[in-house]
Amino acid sequence: MYKPFLLTGLLISTMATAQDKMTPELLWQLGRVSGEAISTDGKTVIFSVSQPSLADNKSERNLYAIPLTGGAPRQLTQTPGGEGDVAVFPGGKIGYSLKGQWWEMNADGSNAVQKTNGTGEMQNIKISPDGKHIMFTKEVKVKKISGVDHYADLPKSNVQIYDNLNYRHWDTWEDGNFSHVFYATYNNGEIGTPVDIMADEPHDCPQMPHGGAEDLIWSPDGQSILYVCKKKYGKDYAISTNTDIYEYNLTTRATRNLSEGMMGYDMAPAFSQDGKYLTWLSMAHDGFEADKNDVILLNRTTGAKTNLTQNWDGTASAVRFSNDGKKVFFLAVIKGTEQLLEIALQKDPAQTTDKHIRQITAGDFDVNGMVAQSGNTMVVSRTDMNHAAELFTVDLQKGTLQQLTNINKGTYDKIGACKVEKRWVKTTDGKEMLAWVIFPPDFDPAKKYPTLLYCQGGPQSALSQFYSFRWNFQLIASQGYIVVAPNRRGMPGHGVEWNASISKDWGGQPIRDYLSAIDDVSKESYVDKKRLGAIGASYGGYSVYMLAGVHENRFKTFIAHDGLFDLKSWYGTTEELWFANWDIGAYWDPANAKTYKDFNPSEHANKWNTPILIIQGGIDFRVPIEQGLQAFQLAQLKGIKSKLLYFPEENHWVLKPQNAIVWQREFFNWLKETL
Repeated sequence: MYKPFLLTGLLISTMATAQDKMTPELLWQLGRVSGEAISTDGKTVIFSVSQPSLADNKSERNLYAIPLTGGAPRQLTQTPGGEGDVAVFPGGKIGYSLKGQWWEMNADGSNAVQKTNGTGEMQNIKISPDGKHIMFTKEVKVKKISGVDHYADLPKSNVQIYDNLNYRHWDTWEDGNFSHVFYATYNNGEIGTPVDIMADEPHDCPQMPHGGAEDLIWSPDGQSILYVCKKKYGKDYAISTNTDIYEYNLTTRATRNLSEGMMGYDMAPAFSQDGKYLTWLSMAHDGFEADKNDVILLNRTTGAKTNLTQNWDGTASAVRFSNDGKKVFFLAVIKGTEQLLEIALQKDPAQTTDKHIRQITAGDFDVNGMVAQSGNTMVVSRTDMNHAAELFTVDLQKGTLQQLTNINKGTYDKIGACKVEKRWVKTTDGKEMLAWVIFPPDFDPAKKYPTLLYCQGGPQSALSQFYSFRWNFQLIASQGYIVVAPNRRGMPGHGVEWNASISKDWGGQPIRDYLSAIDDVSKESYVDKKRLGAIGASYGGYSVYMLAGVHENRFKTFIAHDGLFDLKSWYGTTEELWFANWDIGAYWDPANAKTYKDFNPSEHANKWNTPILIIQGGIDFRVPIEQGLQAFQLAQLKGIKSKLLYFPEENHWVLKPQNAIVWQREFFNWLKETL
């Protein structure tokens, strides 16, 4: 029988009164919804909800089912731990991974049985379409790194020995272990001898640091495995983005590269249901991680490849075939929002052009995930600046959306929504730039409000209708601030040229774009021009540091999280050097002298005179610790009101619930003190 549906995220609504405002504590009680799968009859959607616990300082994730036509969700699992890798089988059985093993249960959540027991902790588990094999990933020792690796007679030594890059990545040091793809025969939980299809290779699948189960898939006939990998090592790895799509044949045990000669990122492979075609996302240039993402189609019979979006002035972020194989769906940012689009494949795929691309959805929201298709309906994940992700259905002909899940409705119904305005700003070079302006829930145009310029990170990441659990515009505005969030140079959604133009110009036009946005909005009578602040993380933190030296007293306070303060020391300590090379360049190259002088925040330190809160993660290897420490030391030595918020166990993000609450409390305390 069905287990009761009970979520903390629903219960908190009883603690909120009408028109309460969003608070850090309320934000961290919201359930986090993710679509997982659809039943084989297309009538039931399986989704997960992660529920953060401040007391336990972690999240608990469970699975739920809801009819495609809507209705009350039903809780399917309640075992401690996080279920993942969800698959639905004919007859209604649901498979999933839990604590490194494979489980199966009935469609109603009953009779949950652990099917596997062995081979250690398996990750990214997938059963083949014919049910005869199991695929998974597992860490394998390939390189000698530690002292004991080299000197077995010194087991208590504590040393790491490197003779090459990439010696650390994101938030972990290289230890000689690499994530490999395995497969084995499978018979109702019995696993045969696993085969490592990447044996002895010093390479990772999923790709590091953020790849997942999307990096490895079965072919529809279950006879081959496709996986994404960057088969480079050391310095070659650190300066390249050239991932490829590899196919391993179970019968011949041979591997071939399906994207040979395609030099940038090749990712997200997806088959048509009949297996005749394969599609994936591809970037053209090695080393440019924010290059245009094109949709590639491979004819499995002829081997012909077609770039379906070659002449389309945009970049894709996800891709999948329609159930009948006649269309390819993809997601893309369009002028500050992420939307669902389709490509109508022509009989000869090579004849497919940008004229055959149609935008399906439109509105001030983000469609940020495709879950599954059932007939004329697509299940998607949707956010906007007032709502965390929920599942919606899309009518693929009309483009209309219908909300399917309402996990956090009780909370949102009892707090004031923030007005979000789309504003077009004239830049210093005569371009039209979109800026989102977010107002407090009880906004009164007759009053004056402190106003914050939000500087987006990336730098080439979209500033769309996303819903962050840290940089949350609803939360910030609900504390009485107006937020100005410009789509400055370097963001997708405004054409390939607009996105690419930030490279080698970090401190130039993008910074002028920021100033254009805040100056434009500051003309409004409701903006208190004596109380302006600038905030941001990563490139946004860099932007704050740059603005601190060039803002000409526009701003009264700054907040910078994991920002780049000194480009020379940053280049010498960051890990993904392809990014540094493409966007800035080596500091010893005379061609980059202007960047390291004019666009380096530390070069403008003599002009710093404004209070600043500096936030730094201790295991952030993308923007290492010396960046925040240098900025704080400068501010202190110059006698500027400043504070350092240091998280020893956090990387480029803040992931632990209690740390996140501290982050937000300090954030708003600083604004109260200085703005």
